[in-house]
Amino acid sequence: MFSKKFTKTTEQDSNYNHLEKMNLSELLKNINNEDKTVPLAVEKALPQIEILVEHIVKKLSQGGRLFYIGAGTSGRLGILDASECPPTFGVSHDLVIGLIAGGDSAIRKAVEFAEDSTTQGWKDLKAYKINSNDIVVGIAASGTTPYVISALETCNQNNIITGCITCNHNSPLSLTAQFPIEVIVGPEFVTGSSRMKAGTAQKLVLNMITTSTMIQLGRIKGNKMVDMQLSNNKLVDRGTKMLMTELNLDQEEAEALLKKHKNVRLAIQNFNNDTK
Repeated sequence: MFSKKFTKTTEQDSNYNHLEKMNLSELLKNINNEDKTVPLAVEKALPQIEILVEHIVKKLSQGGRLFYIGAGTSGRLGILDASECPPTFGVSHDLVIGLIAGGDSAIRKAVEFAEDSTTQGWKDLKAYKINSNDIVVGIAASGTTPYVISALETCNQNNIITGCITCNHNSPLSLTAQFPIEVIVGPEFVTGSSRMKAGTAQKLVLNMITTSTMIQLGRIKGNKMVDMQLSNNKLVDRGTKMLMTELNLDQEEAEALLKKHKNVRLAIQNFNNDTK
């Protein structure tokens, strides 16, 4: 089934043994030592990440959407990243969409054998009227999840660009995706527990994908989230301080301007007209 060159490092035996005999200090120190290796593994994948982001930016700038599709931890991480785009960058909830095997109930509780379906992934994408304007990124630490692989295979057949994030070299998922990202983090502290280093690696890559994409699409000014949704007092206060700095206003003036336009970017753009 798998390529002879495919080694499932995510399932290899831990570098540590007799974990139950370690004291708490040893456990925490050794977990942390393993976690330190993750950013270095991500660094090696930067060229792959860049290529995929270039295609994502192109599709989104042309009116397309970005889909993440995964199972278990991988699916949850995709949904997390997608759900944070609207409040952070002020984009539509329909621009970045996360799908998980088993549906929304699987976000909180595992759905048995959902990841083993070879048809449901495409059905879940079709529910959103997926088309060739969109781009789909499969997420699977092992690179062997049938739900994800089969969805990407059908996407390829329908002229939909595909990418992936996985933690094994030459996995079935990597060989299926047109633009794979492979972050090889090695064995987990607890053997096979890919929610640990592999999950951390996926989260880092997802952060990089959407943040760099949104910057490329003009959703950041300077280094500020000028399109963020003002959904709580903390963010209103942050927006007010942005206007105070950008427009040299006192707090009362900045608050009034933000209250009027309900958006930092719009407040900056309309400041000159408001003061005429």
